[in-house]
Amino acid sequence: MEAAARRGVKFLHFFTSGFSESGNLSLEKELLRAARKGPTRIIGPNCIGIHCNESRVSCDIPKSPATLQGSVGFLGQSGGMTHSFMRMARSRNIELNKVVSYGNQIDVCFEEYLEYFARDDGIRVIGAYIEDIKNGRRFMQALKQTTVKKPLIILKGGVTEQGAKAAASHTGALSARQDLWEALMKQYGCTVATTFEHLVDLVMLASSLRLPAGNRIGFLGAGGGTSVLFTDLSTTSGLALPELNPETQKRIASKISNVNTSTTNPVDLGFHGFDFGVMAHTIESLAMDDAIDVIIPYFSLDFITTFTHDQIKTGPQLIVEAAMKTHKPVIPILSKFTQDSLAIEEVRIMMENIFRSSGLAVFQTPQDAIASISGILAWNTHVFQDRNQYGPVAHCA
Repeated sequence: MEAAARRGVKFLHFFTSGFSESGNLSLEKELLRAARKGPTRIIGPNCIGIHCNESRVSCDIPKSPATLQGSVGFLGQSGGMTHSFMRMARSRNIELNKVVSYGNQIDVCFEEYLEYFARDDGIRVIGAYIEDIKNGRRFMQALKQTTVKKPLIILKGGVTEQGAKAAASHTGALSARQDLWEALMKQYGCTVATTFEHLVDLVMLASSLRLPAGNRIGFLGAGGGTSVLFTDLSTTSGLALPELNPETQKRIASKISNVNTSTTNPVDLGFHGFDFGVMAHTIESLAMDDAIDVIIPYFSLDFITTFTHDQIKTGPQLIVEAAMKTHKPVIPILSKFTQDSLAIEEVRIMMENIFRSSGLAVFQTPQDAIASISGILAWNTHVFQDRNQYGPVAHCA
C-alpha cells in the first residue's frame, strides 16, 4: 500500500479478507493511513473488484467471452453475489456495462460508486446488493440524484436481526431496521427487490426494449384457469385487466372459434393459443387498443415441445415481429410444468434466447412477471410525480 501511494497509483483493489469483518479494524485504518500519503484510493478490501466492458477489465471468474457494451451497472457488497449476478445476467442476455464488488468499502464507498453510475450515460439501469451504508446523508442525496434519471433496483441484506448478525461477520456491516429501510426506498423512488432472483428479474425488465408506462394489462393464452389466476394475481398487485373495446374483440374473434374461448380480457384463445400465428395476431390486436399498456402472452412449453422442429424454430419469431410493430412492451411468459424434461428445457432456452436477443423481457411464471411489472411501475410513477418534466418513462427503440 505504501509503495503504491509513493508511485502515485490511482486505485488499489484488495481481494483479500481478514479485516473488520473478522474484528481486525486496525488493519483497515493502517491501509487508509498509507493510502492518504499519496493519491491512491482503495477498492475493498474483501471483494472481487471491477468489471468494465469498455476498458476490458473483468473480475469475472472464470473469464467469459467479451460481450456487447451493455447498459446495466451493478454494485455488490458481496463478491459471491456480484459474481452470481454476472453469470445469471449473461444467461438471460442482460448486457453489462460496469460492475463493482466493493466489500468492506473502507475508502471508496457505495455512495461514491452510485454517484458515478448516475452520471454515466452508458448506464441506463442500476442494480445493487447492499448490506450497509457508510454515509446516510450522502446516500440519500445519491438516491435522489439517481432515481430521477434511471431505475435503481436494490436488494438489501441484513434486514432481520439474524441477517444483520450474518452481515456483520460477512463485511463488517451495521444494518438498518427493515421498516426504516423500506420507508427510505419508497421516499426516494428506489425499486426494492425481495430476493436475488427478483433482483435479476427487475433488472432484466428495466433494461428491456420498452418499459411499462401504465398498469393496464392485456393477457392472452390458452386456458381459462390460467386466465382466472393471472387476473387474481394482477389485481392484488395493483394491476388492471380492462375489458377490450368491441373492435379489438372483433379482430381477435376473426381468427378463432367461438367455442371455449373468450375475447374480453384476459383473452382465452382455447386451443388456438398453441398457434404462434394466432398469438401474434392477437398481440397486434391488443396493441391497437388504447385501453392496454402492457401485453403478456402466455406459452406452455410442455405443449410447444410436441410441435415440429420447424414450428418451434420459426414460431417465436412471429411473436417478435408482432412485438416490434408496437411501442407497448410485450412480455412473454414461458411456463413449464414438467421439471425433469431436457427436451422442454432445450425449447425454453431456445425461445428465451430468441425473445431476449430481440430486447423482450421473459419470465417463467405469472408471479415473477407481475412482481417485476409492479416494481418498475412504482419507479415510473415516482419519476412522474417528483419530476413531471420527465413524464412516464418508456425505453423505446
